[in-house]
Amino acid sequence: MAGSTVQAPTPGVPFTTHTRSIHGCQIFYREAGDPTASTILLLHGFPSSSHQFRHLIPLLAQHYHVLAPDYPGFGFTHVPPALHYTFTFDNIANTMAEWLRQLDIEKYSFYAFDYGAPVGLRMAYANQGAVQAIISQNGNMYIQGLGPGVAVLSDYITHPENADAEHAARDFASFAGVKGQYVEGVANPSLISPESYTLDAALQARPGNIDIQLSLFRDYGTNPGLYPKWQEYLREKQPPVLAVWGKNDSIFVPAGAEAFKDDVPHAEVHLLEGGHFLLETHVVEVGELMLDFLKRKGI
Repeated sequence: MAGSTVQAPTPGVPFTTHTRSIHGCQIFYREAGDPTASTILLLHGFPSSSHQFRHLIPLLAQHYHVLAPDYPGFGFTHVPPALHYTFTFDNIANTMAEWLRQLDIEKYSFYAFDYGAPVGLRMAYANQGAVQAIISQNGNMYIQGLGPGVAVLSDYITHPENADAEHAARDFASFAGVKGQYVEGVANPSLISPESYTLDAALQARPGNIDIQLSLFRDYGTNPGLYPKWQEYLREKQPPVLAVWGKNDSIFVPAGAEAFKDDVPHAEVHLLEGGHFLLETHVVEVGELMLDFLKRKGI
C-alpha cells in the first residue's frame, strides 16, 4: 500500500539524541550525519517538535550534518519553572542562536515549518552571513500566506481578554485541534500515523504548558510586523530558497509560497497534494527535492 511506503522506517543514517544546557534551558535535539559536512537545521512548528523530522533526518544525513532541536516549551526540552523564561519568538530565536554558537555551527541551511519561519528568520536577520539556503515548508513570511486557519489565533491576538477567543485558542491546542492540523487537507487521513499527533497532544497537555502556548499565540502577532524586514533581507542577500508546501493547508496557503519569487526571483516553488504536516505523507518526495536543490546550489 502507498501509505505503508511513506510510513515505513526511513532508510539512511540513524540519528542520536542529546541535551545541552542553554541559558538554563535543557535543550533536547536530534543529530545525524558527518559533523564536517554542511549543516541543515530543521526548525519545527506548533504543536510539534523534532519528532516531526524522524523520517526526514535519515534521508538528509546521508549527505549532510543534520540538527533538529526542540524549542523551549516543546517536545523534550525542559525549562525549569524557577528560570522564569519568557516565552516569545524573540527569546526562542535567541536561545536557538546560542545553542548553535555552543555547537560551533557558523554556517547552515535551515528548514522552516510553521513556527520555524519566525524563529529561523529572526536568526537569519540577526546573522545574515550564516545562512546558506532556506527551505520553507508551509513556513510563512508574507501577509498573503495567512489562511483562514489562522483566524482563531488572530481573534485571540486582537482580543486576549475575550473569554470566547481564549477558549477557541485553547481548543486549538487540544487533542482535537492538534489532530486536525495533521489530517485536514489530506486526501487519505489513514496515511497519518497516530503517534504523531498523539505525542504532540500529550506533550501539550503537560501541567503549565497551555499557558506557554497561549503566550506564544499572543506573541505571534509580532511576526507580521517583521515581514517587511525579512523580505528586505531576502531581496538584498538573495539566499537560495526552496518552498515545498502542502497546497491544501488552510493555515498557511499557497500564495505564501509563491510570494517568495517576488523577493527571490530564482526561488523554486513546489506545491504538493498534502496538508500542513506535509512530511507525514510526502517525506521521501520532500527529501529528494531538498537534496537535489542543495546539490545544485553547491551546498
